[in-house]
Amino acid sequence: MILGLDISTSITGVSLIDDTGTCVLNQCWDTRNKRLFPTIYDKAAFIHNSLLSLSMDYFVKNIFIEQSLHSFRSGFSSAQTLSTLSRFNGIVSWHCYSIFGIQPEMLAASTARKQVGIKVSKGENAKQKSFDFVVANEPTFVVEYTKHGNPKPGTMDKSDSWVIAKAGHIICTAKS
Repeated sequence: MILGLDISTSITGVSLIDDTGTCVLNQCWDTRNKRLFPTIYDKAAFIHNSLLSLSMDYFVKNIFIEQSLHSFRSGFSSAQTLSTLSRFNGIVSWHCYSIFGIQPEMLAASTARKQVGIKVSKGENAKQKSFDFVVANEPTFVVEYTKHGNPKPGTMDKSDSWVIAKAGHIICTAKS
């Protein structure tokens, strides 16, 4: 079983792909509620417990995590946000290692997309292109919409985790 994670301090996407390449789990873990999760440590504890629960139901052999951004880009996340995300990514990576006994492999989003066969041309929205690909190619992927017709929060995170898990499956299959 391959575990793919798209880690965020707000919503973490989670996917499990079995040895045949079939998606057996695709969900998101929402940690946006500031009353339930006032600190990064409360969010990490929730993710820890969720991973622990997952470990009771599934035998995970490999873990792939979307690599956090490494550089500041004007108009996008601030340096403070990138630092917090990187810290949280490290905490969750450690939880993966301590729970499953597996060292997670970091995958850049662009590398994962390429592995899966998602071609993004210059100027295209890579996240939207990935989402469209998952909707078209994964029959079990469920998209819920808001009353305004937009995908509900967490949908893109689930999509991104599927891409990471599927790329992980392709990488593991190529190694064996």
